[in-house]
Amino acid sequence: MRYFQLLMLMPFVAGCGQVFQARVGLDVPPLRVGVDLPPNSNQSPVTEMPLEGFAGVEKGPKVAVIDVEGILLNTNYTGPYATGDNPIDVFKEKLDAARSPSIAAVVLRINSPGGSVTASEVMWSELSRFKRETGKPVVACLMDQGCGGAYYIATACDKILAHPTTVVGGIGVILNLYNFQGTLNLAKVENLSIKAKDSPKIDLDYRLGVLNEDDKEMLIGMADDLHSQFKKVVKSSRPGLKSEATLFDGRVFLAGQAKERGLVDEVGHLPDAVNLARSLGNCPGTGVVMLHRTNDQARTAYATTPNTPLQVGLLGVSVPSGDRNKLPTFLYLWQPDPSMERLAGK
Repeated sequence: MRYFQLLMLMPFVAGCGQVFQARVGLDVPPLRVGVDLPPNSNQSPVTEMPLEGFAGVEKGPKVAVIDVEGILLNTNYTGPYATGDNPIDVFKEKLDAARSPSIAAVVLRINSPGGSVTASEVMWSELSRFKRETGKPVVACLMDQGCGGAYYIATACDKILAHPTTVVGGIGVILNLYNFQGTLNLAKVENLSIKAKDSPKIDLDYRLGVLNEDDKEMLIGMADDLHSQFKKVVKSSRPGLKSEATLFDGRVFLAGQAKERGLVDEVGHLPDAVNLARSLGNCPGTGVVMLHRTNDQARTAYATTPNTPLQVGLLGVSVPSGDRNKLPTFLYLWQPDPSMERLAGK
């Protein structure tokens, strides 16, 4: 009897590779092909990388471009089969690099639908502290998306500029919950969790279809409080904001609509954001650098720091409800497409 068997083993241990084993017939020894995929590390420091396409003097203070990309989570994407850093960690490191006397102003280039409430608030807080302690102007430049927690961060900037086609807004809060009772029944899996008598709400068995009204109201109350915090931050930072209930119901706007409502200051392109930062920093004609890791390519102002685990690209598998269910706790996140979680490796 002859047969073909293909096995792919993916050991999740640093330094290990992928092993492919093929066996044809019982009398043929296994064929093994090893592929070494070492983990990516963030040991390379953040440095100033001069950018092409921006004319300016080589000496003197410069404008620094800092990128904020993808779904913002307090998750370390560095490790086996992964590339990129914890978004909060690398953001703080870039802000620290921007404290250098050689940097006169910052352009925060944002392309993100948002992320977890805590990650967004921490990044906003770090940016606010950076501005307060250094006095350096910061201009937000929104690219494809500046929504949810990404827009929350942008409100800490002195000015917000959006590309003509940018999607802006998503000022709301969501907590992803799914009922897997049917799936567990099919798999004949029973919940045998043991809880203390006085802590019945320790797990909220929503996956088993028992999220009662009391539990639901408790979670809605928490979401309302977090939404109020979001609205407070936006209102305090945007004095020209129009009073519209639709601004805060989670919907999004194109750049022109966002400007009409006071969510952004200008509609333009990245070079316009750089020139605005030059003007605010009193350094007209100065050069432009990107704060990037030395092992990341950054020749133009559109370069990004990757933060997508490699196995997502290799396997190409995304289960919408399962993906979203991995996203942590309450989110300032505009999420029209469940497959978006793949951009953050979720």
